[in-house]
Amino acid sequence: MTVQNMKTGHIPVLLNEVITALPKKENALYLDGTFGGGGYSRAVLNHFPTSKLVAIDRDHTAILRAENFKKEFPNRFEAIEGTFSAMKEYCADLPWLKEEKCYGFDAIMLDLGLSSFQIDTAERGFSFKENGPLDMRMGNNAQSAEDIVNKASEEDLADIFYYYGEERCARRIARKIIQMRLEAPIKDTAMLADIIRSCVPPSKNKKDPATRSFQALRIAVNDELNEIQRVLEDAPTMLAPDGVLAIVSFHSLEDRLVKKAFSHLVSPTKGQSRYVPTKDASAKSSIWAVPSGYPISPSEEETKLNPRARSAHLRVLKKLSTSLRGARS
Repeated sequence: MTVQNMKTGHIPVLLNEVITALPKKENALYLDGTFGGGGYSRAVLNHFPTSKLVAIDRDHTAILRAENFKKEFPNRFEAIEGTFSAMKEYCADLPWLKEEKCYGFDAIMLDLGLSSFQIDTAERGFSFKENGPLDMRMGNNAQSAEDIVNKASEEDLADIFYYYGEERCARRIARKIIQMRLEAPIKDTAMLADIIRSCVPPSKNKKDPATRSFQALRIAVNDELNEIQRVLEDAPTMLAPDGVLAIVSFHSLEDRLVKKAFSHLVSPTKGQSRYVPTKDASAKSSIWAVPSGYPISPSEEETKLNPRARSAHLRVLKKLSTSLRGARS
């Protein structure tokens, strides 16, 4: 399917594929757990004109953008500032969920990547394309990337780069950072990127040598994997019968968590792991399904229009209608 052109400058990844995966019903209730640039939310509200949608984002600037949606879609849109891992708590008293014949959300969507607004704002410190402060905080986290780089031990830094970035040169990078910060604090993205590049040989695919380490720091700063783990436990319990959980991931660590969680719900007797949800371990596999054809990756056309989409994967979990009995319990 062709990629919808977004006037905001932010192009939501696999947008048409996500919309296709959603249930088509009147007066549906949707949740966008990663509002970002609002691409998914706008497309859903336009495509399903009788629907209502709740958006969540931990980034205050995203919530400010969401204010315009309230005017554009009156009585159909609500925005909540916070982490998607706490969505169950935020929505506990949502009036829309208390309406008659509402058994939960008809779809929950999550895009686990950064928005273009975050990447392209140098002051946020997410990218080394332009120099900026070493921040990388998505919300009001107490600890920034600068704090970690300048205060963490060599062992902790190496673990961050190795486990969160799958960086083979993790120990070499950590050692170099310790050496350099003895001379002066490492405060900006350009300085850190240069340190990493001095430790990592160029790759055959021409990817910047600093890419994996910057990803690792961002994950550590925002506790991203634990956030994903918690939402994978709660989001399925918030779905209405025939509801779907659609998740777009961008690197192997994220995708592995999503794949294992979905597989565990569909076949809970398969190998247990500390990386999969536990709250629904006793649920009958008959109420969950992964539709055929998933995961889906971006088309060649989409990756040409939006190179940032190239590593994306869309996975979908469906709660079957056989789960209607006792849905409000």
